Amino acid sequence: LTPLLPHIDHRNRGMRTRLGCLSHKSDSYNDFTAILPDKPNWALKRLSTEEATRWADSFDVLLSHKYGLAAFRAFLKTEFSEENLEFWLACEDFKKTRSAAKLASKAQRIFEEFIDVQAPREVNIDFQTRELTRRNMQEPSLSCFDQAQGKVHSLMEKDSYPRFLRSKIYTDLLSQTQRRLS
Repeated sequence: LTPLLPHIDHRNRGMRTRLGCLSHKSDSYNDFTAILPDKPNWALKRLSTEEATRWADSFDVLLSHKYGLAAFRAFLKTEFSEENLEFWLACEDFKKTRSAAKLASKAQRIFEEFIDVQAPREVNIDFQTRELTRRNMQEPSLSCFDQAQGKVHSLMEKDSYPRFLRSKIYTDLLSQTQRRLS
């Protein structure tokens, strides 16, 4: 038993180190090119302070802006909740499906990835919404995820969005756009 103790202690120390790294995960970005969708170094130069400031006007303004969406996604990753945005985006894409043949398979993929209990990227929705969505899957339509998507949108808008506006990611980004002007 004694020879095993140093091995166990070593594993625990490694686990503590990994957990410590997670708990110190910063929501600050000095290199914003990592969060931008097209990632060129000049991309931030095209983002005006006025545009970034408008993201605070409403959640939908933020979601409709390419760089706002990218910054919000980066923020959600720091909170380990990016599945909410990914689900919302998957639903937006799903609503554009024109092929009846693709509709059912796309719906099934979204359900299995985000809605089903124990889904790999399960979103936080109530039991009634999950069950309604499950019933909607019997005959998938372009609106089969509407209630679940609305709940997730509302959750992000009321919970994550205000934290994003106070986050170091957003304030640093605003500071960088303002520094370019001076």
